[in-house]
Amino acid sequence: MTIEVIGAGFGRTGTLSLKFALEALGLDKCYHMMEVMRNDSHAAEWRRAARGEAVDWDTLYAGYRATVDWPSASFWRELRAVYPEAKVILTLRDSQQWYTSVMNTIWKLSSNALSESQARKDDQAIERSMMGDEVIWQGVFGGRMDNKDHVIDCYERHNQEVIDTVPSDKLLVYRPGDGWEPLCLFLQKTVPDADFPNVNSTQEFSSIWRKKN
Repeated sequence: MTIEVIGAGFGRTGTLSLKFALEALGLDKCYHMMEVMRNDSHAAEWRRAARGEAVDWDTLYAGYRATVDWPSASFWRELRAVYPEAKVILTLRDSQQWYTSVMNTIWKLSSNALSESQARKDDQAIERSMMGDEVIWQGVFGGRMDNKDHVIDCYERHNQEVIDTVPSDKLLVYRPGDGWEPLCLFLQKTVPDADFPNVNSTQEFSSIWRKKN
């Protein structure tokens, strides 16, 4: 089994809905941040990747056919080198809306996660919290999440780098609300007779992720 789809879009761009959509199209399973919580050894692997150390990607993704969301999105270049035949999906949304969503969801949860995990003496949760900081908050944004202009600039530069780098026949730029048709056309799949998944809104976020953390 190999990775057939690489999701290069940052978290809060519809990545969980895309995960479920890809799985509905037969790309089961699809890796997502929630998989880190289901695999105790994975956070340490992602921390190694953040340090630039070698990672056995085939072992990390054993049993998966696609990957979306962080932490994978931070390593889209490395993944393309390992899986050159994979197609790339860049999920996008309005930059201002994206920043507001991140600050009200992922960042709000993550900013307190380490201290809460340490208070519980939960070693796995501590490892996941440190991974999130090293891969995302420090690794992507340099620890400057309160600087809106800086964070949005990082987001937009990342998106443009993907667009400028990935050959057009291997890339789908996909926005929430685009539905099944462009995704199925890109992946050469039949459009399902079911509504496109629409999950993990800002309102749903806390109830979903606090249960998993």
